Amino acid sequence: MNNPDLSTGLGPIELKNPVLTASGTAGYGLELRPFFDIAELGGIVTKAVTPEPRVGNPPPRLWETSCGLLNSIGLENVGLAAFLKDILPLLQKINTRVIVNVAGRTEDEYLEVVRGLNGNEGIAGLEINISCPNVKQGGIAFGTDPVMAAALIKKVRAATDYPLIAKLPPNVTDIVIIAERVMEAGADVVSLINTLKGLAVDVNTRKPCLATITGGLSGPAIKPVALRMVHEVYQALKIPILGGGGIMTADDALEFIICGAGAVSVGTAIFRDPKAPLNIAQGIKSYLAKNNIGGIRNLIGSIDLS
Repeated sequence: MNNPDLSTGLGPIELKNPVLTASGTAGYGLELRPFFDIAELGGIVTKAVTPEPRVGNPPPRLWETSCGLLNSIGLENVGLAAFLKDILPLLQKINTRVIVNVAGRTEDEYLEVVRGLNGNEGIAGLEINISCPNVKQGGIAFGTDPVMAAALIKKVRAATDYPLIAKLPPNVTDIVIIAERVMEAGADVVSLINTLKGLAVDVNTRKPCLATITGGLSGPAIKPVALRMVHEVYQALKIPILGGGGIMTADDALEFIICGAGAVSVGTAIFRDPKAPLNIAQGIKSYLAKNNIGGIRNLIGSIDLS
């Protein structure tokens, strides 16, 4: 098979190949342009956009662990107005899917961003980061409570016609219940998974390594957890899934696809090699050709449980 078909889909979002950048790991995607043609990716997921600019958390806010990366960036971003004025026009010129990550501290903040994005060309969908803490509910993350998660997605769904991807936190008792509720509320896709909550300590000072004490753990350490959650959700619900968490190689990405992901997001690997998403896409194509598989869609959910 010399030219296998890499095209795939996430619900209503059609992709030229199954590899996207993960939110928060490559800025707005434009930062990767010095390294390769980002139009060769299936898509770009931007860093979070909030109503107002955010400077993020104080440093240190990145800490490498033995098999991953802890981060506590704090959703640093230019804010909605600057995104629309300065960033989106550049993204509109790139021939790939652009998915805008949306974040907020209250339902009203999410809705402000979504309504501000409405009507703009070049946006293929919105990734709703429901791992954000709800300040009106004592800081509990929207996505850890099925009722709260569904309520937020329902309001966002009523506010926009863009396809919606609900990015779910892994720090929950049953990921299937959360996924089911947000799909019932109007999400088109679920993104699995966001980072796991973690901590690192400097034994010399006996202080936390991050200024915020805890942070989000990404990288190879979380891949087995992410794979398990993708598998559970796909087997239970057969819904469109954007899979991610510790994808460093094409084989890692293929594991997610075999477990049920229609596409994958690459994040922490970019810190090691900015060309990682492109290399992974090329590796997937080589795998399909080598194994005489006509298209990537044939692999989605093809895990052999016999």
